[in-house]
Amino acid sequence: MSPLAQRVATAAVLLPAALAAIILLPTQWFALVAIVVVLLAAPEWETLARFTRPQALRFKGALGTAVIGLWMLLTLAPPTRVDVAITTLLVVASAFWLGVALPWVVRRWTGIGPWRTGLAGVVVFAGFVAALVDLHARSPWTLLATMAVVWIADTAAYFSGRAFGRHKLAPLVSPGKTSEGVAGAVVAVVVYVAILAVVTPGFARGAGAATLAGWLIGAVALTMISVLGDLYESWLKRVAGVKDSGRVLPGHGGILDRIDALLAALPLAALAMRVFSA
Repeated sequence: MSPLAQRVATAAVLLPAALAAIILLPTQWFALVAIVVVLLAAPEWETLARFTRPQALRFKGALGTAVIGLWMLLTLAPPTRVDVAITTLLVVASAFWLGVALPWVVRRWTGIGPWRTGLAGVVVFAGFVAALVDLHARSPWTLLATMAVVWIADTAAYFSGRAFGRHKLAPLVSPGKTSEGVAGAVVAVVVYVAILAVVTPGFARGAGAATLAGWLIGAVALTMISVLGDLYESWLKRVAGVKDSGRVLPGHGGILDRIDALLAALPLAALAMRVFSA
């Protein structure tokens, strides 16, 4: 089976499972599924960070405490405390992606050290779970529509890059990424948002051009942040000297290879919704 056929076959299995979890599960149980995914991805982060065994154990302990503690808050704590915890995690994760991960990729930092990479992993994964919980609590369809932006951008970038890619986006970070691929992703996302606007009842009742412009700007910004997530993981893999973060997903590599763009995009999307819908 060709790599593309493997990629499609794996997606055909994962996508229905993800849709079922998003649509059918209540938020508390969906959060538990998200935590399981994160804990399964943790060993891949340990590989990229080149942790020693004691360092890996400390990382697992810190990550487990963060995400399981969040789930216990969802289950046991008053809504106000849950809201504060999720907001804090979203702010910290968003600050990491814009203030740390971006220069990390642009300046191609190496030799960061295990404790910094471990802390980054805890922030990334905890922020990801918080974003999933927050968006799902708003509505499963809100989460699905937001994730669809990233999925569409990733798919469009892959195929447009293969078809038209000529100019490398960041050859020293990820040689396979092209400017044409990113352009294809932006075009596809704009078309998606336009279609979404047509079928959304609010726009049918005349929500206005300003709202549509906001949607488009947000979706394009989300696309660019998702590219940052992809490039960040690519740089970690390049420093670690590996092609994929793992091998559990045929055609895709590891779990991190499948969720890298979502790790960056969802916290900022959830935080933006909190700010602009308040």
